[in-house]
Amino acid sequence: MNKDISEYQKRLAGIFLDKPELVIDFPDWMFSAKQIDTFRQLENPAIVEIAGRDSVAAAVKSVDENGLTDLLPVYAYTGTEYGAWRSVEQAVKRLSSRLPQVKIHPLIVVGSPGFWRAINGRFVSELISKYNYFSPCPGCHLYLHAIRIPLAQMLGNIPIISGERELHSGQIKINQTGEALDFYLDVAARFNIRLLFPLRYIEQSKEIEDILQILWERDKDQLECVFSGNYRLRDGSVSTSFKDVNRFFAEFAIPVVEEIVEEYIKGNIPDSMGISRNFLDGNVSDLNRNSD
Repeated sequence: MNKDISEYQKRLAGIFLDKPELVIDFPDWMFSAKQIDTFRQLENPAIVEIAGRDSVAAAVKSVDENGLTDLLPVYAYTGTEYGAWRSVEQAVKRLSSRLPQVKIHPLIVVGSPGFWRAINGRFVSELISKYNYFSPCPGCHLYLHAIRIPLAQMLGNIPIISGERELHSGQIKINQTGEALDFYLDVAARFNIRLLFPLRYIEQSKEIEDILQILWERDKDQLECVFSGNYRLRDGSVSTSFKDVNRFFAEFAIPVVEEIVEEYIKGNIPDSMGISRNFLDGNVSDLNRNSD
């Protein structure tokens, strides 16, 4: 998979700028059918969710725990990020330098702003009325895991490594509670994909630094989100009810996301907005969720 790195990164940056529908149909210059076939023959590969330093630390720990031979870095866009694209490139370089014994394949990007909007944007007023709160963060993290599931299946049901953590030195994150992480795991499992959370019970930043063994300050050198901290009050506290968040997952976001992912796996570009609207209208299609 040799590429002209400079030209390739320019093309990836262009994708990040335009944010097209890009989940199952990849341009040949990014991930050709031949490259996909080659990847399926690899001994012990995995997808790595590229975000901040936790995602790289998660990859390092997963290699140690699972004997992974090949890692495919995958960045997923949402439409709410801002910052320098080079921070994503830098994360992959740090991953390569930390794991010289593992083949780190060229970064690819995926995303569907329409998918993201269907669960986090268009129906905010109705979701507030129904669930007594709204924050895009729980649905966004669900999207970020789900958007890689069709690719993981395409490559032979390979695992996806994520840097999700329940514990953040006493800080509460409503999108990373134990219940939220279990929801993410359940969605992946429904499609026979293992979602790996090797950092799940790590609390202190010092532990992340010990895994990385490289200088990388917390919350630095990564893209940021315009909604960061939106569910916190001015004093930093969180008043959102976890019960309401869990209802949002169970009654709306999970079934909507499952149907959208199902369409991608069938080879279709889903009508994400229509699927979301149908669930809010009570017109739920039968995905046999209760038979699992």
